[in-house]
This record gives sequence, C-alpha cells and structure tokens, in this order.
Amino acid sequence: MSIGISRTKRGRCGVGDYYLWIKALHVISIIAWMAGMLYLPRLFVYHCAAERGSVQSETFKVMERRLLKAIINPAMGGTWIFGIAMIALNPDLMKGQGWLHAKLALVLLMSGVHGVLGKHVRLFANDANTKPAKFFRILNEVPTVLMIGIVILVIVRPF
Repeated sequence: MSIGISRTKRGRCGVGDYYLWIKALHVISIIAWMAGMLYLPRLFVYHCAAERGSVQSETFKVMERRLLKAIINPAMGGTWIFGIAMIALNPDLMKGQGWLHAKLALVLLMSGVHGVLGKHVRLFANDANTKPAKFFRILNEVPTVLMIGIVILVIVRPF
C-alpha cells in the first residue's frame, strides 16, 4: 500500500504530506552532503602543497575540520535519517525494488568514503598525512561516480 500524497478535501495534511516534507529534507541533506564530499578532497589537494606548520596549512586544518563537523557529518546524518523515515512511512518501497536496494548499497559505499575523508581530516590535523595530492585528486572522483549511479537508479529505476 502506497501513501497518498495529496491533501485532504478540507486542506488538512495527511500522512502523505509529511512524507513529502521528509522527502524534501532528504534531498536537501543529500545536496549538502555531496557539496562537502566534493569539496573536502579538493582542500586536501591544496593542503598537500602547504608546508607543515605554515599559516596556510593551519588555515586548511580549520577549513577541513569545520567542513566535516558543521556540514558533511550533519548532512550525512540527515540523509540517512530522512531516507529511513521515508522507508518507515512506506515500507512497500523495499518490496521488489531492485533499484532501491542498489541505491542503498551505493549510499553505504558513499558513507565509507565519508569515513575515509574523516580519517584524512584527522591525519592532516596531526600533520601525519603521507598521501600525495594525486591520491586526493583520484579520491575526489569517487563521490562523483557514486552520485551518478545513485541519481540514475533513483530517476531511471532500471530494475
């Protein structure tokens, strides 16, 4: 049984209206999460060029920490919370929806990349990074590829 998404005749909000609000918050969270996931590895690329202990390096540390703690972490949490809420309100989404299962697998991978980026924020903060800028240029492409797959699965629903 799917949730109706229209307003009742008297203009009151039904469960479907809450679903749409949750869906909107889910999309907003995704946008914020992806913005951070695409920007943070670029900061790492530039941070690699900064001399350890320099003013520039210390500035990158602040930027990286704030981006992770104030934007990326809460946005990932919102993405997961609102996504799970949508499934809880409409559990039929999980029945015979191969595209959704594949999407969830890619979101799990994205969460893993998030963890890797968090690890590198800590390494840079401790002046312990050993990876070259090229590593972060390549790592920067991973969220993009995952995002493309997720969007195709959600919009096209190929299976």
